[in-house]
Amino acid sequence: MRICMVSDNYYPYIGGIAEHIHHLALELRRRGHMVKILTTKVGGTALGCLDSVPDEDQVFRVGRGLIIRSNKSFARVPVVFRPFTRVKRFFEENGFEIIHLHGSLAPTLPLVALRVSRVVNVFTFHATHEKSIGYALARSALLPYFRAIHGRIAVSVAARDSAAKYFPGEYRIIPNGVDVDFFSPDVAPVPELNNGRPKILFLGRFEPRKGLKYLLMALPAIVREVPDVQLVVVGTGLFGYAYKGYLDKEVEDHVHWAGLISGELRPRYYRSCDVFCSPAIGHESFGIVLLEAMATGRPVVASDIDGYRSVMDSGKQGFLVPPRDPDAIARAIVRLLKERELAQQIGAAGRQRALEFSWARVAEKVEGFYQGLLQRYPVPRYQRV
Repeated sequence: MRICMVSDNYYPYIGGIAEHIHHLALELRRRGHMVKILTTKVGGTALGCLDSVPDEDQVFRVGRGLIIRSNKSFARVPVVFRPFTRVKRFFEENGFEIIHLHGSLAPTLPLVALRVSRVVNVFTFHATHEKSIGYALARSALLPYFRAIHGRIAVSVAARDSAAKYFPGEYRIIPNGVDVDFFSPDVAPVPELNNGRPKILFLGRFEPRKGLKYLLMALPAIVREVPDVQLVVVGTGLFGYAYKGYLDKEVEDHVHWAGLISGELRPRYYRSCDVFCSPAIGHESFGIVLLEAMATGRPVVASDIDGYRSVMDSGKQGFLVPPRDPDAIARAIVRLLKERELAQQIGAAGRQRALEFSWARVAEKVEGFYQGLLQRYPVPRYQRV
């Protein structure tokens, strides 16, 4: 099959959707399909970006992504000159059979692609929200685009329910995945963290919905129980290190700010720490970072939110705690740091759970979904020019 993935966000911008598209495309290519990616350009000085893109030769970029606040995070709205003409020409030149769009149904690059597409359209809904003012206000205008979608995928029940509230219809649940060979218990720890201290890892963007401030607020209670503990913070964001303001001065020397790390180091950071913590406050449709930690055999402490419940069971692969609750975060982390045998058992259970989400399994499900749609909707593919 000849497939085009479409998203406003892709590498070098770091985020869940970019990760999803990259690994899904990689696995589909291994299965013999041609996969190209249509996205926007990202400024070289943008925060939270990779230094290089591993498959840039398979990427076609139009316009530039303008950063805006959205859903307790940040989104990119493309600014493109003559977008319809450029996207249509790209589709025709490559003879695509499947146009696979990612993100939310919004006036961005995926809608441009839907407008000009003449083949089978697939949309993966990644976002979760209690309500969407944008969907509520623009529903009538967006309905024709929704009806142009032949197959709808949601990465979780939470993502499905968020979209179906405004656009009812048939959705297939196909989750995100994790590279279980790359994120492995066999990777070597980071040498600079090999100091014998028990460690907690936070890895994510510095933005409100990731909840870093609640972990920082929990640290004094953790230090009282585990005096030599060290919190390793990996990430960056538009808020920079303003989060240091939530940190009690008495525990400042218990935090190692690692900054933005290369993708190759991610599994080594998970393996260097004893507990992974994701204190997100909500608006997470899935738990990719949870799966990464679990795949490396590390126990997880995370917020008890819909997207995370689709990945782990509290008490089996880690503990789910109430969002915005520093005391609950501290209690769960302290238990795992003190009860080593329990932590090892939970880490091993997490590895087994993560294997269920391998990209090979996810790609097989997506491939089967494509094939079913092509049989159901015999739309002629673009004739390559």
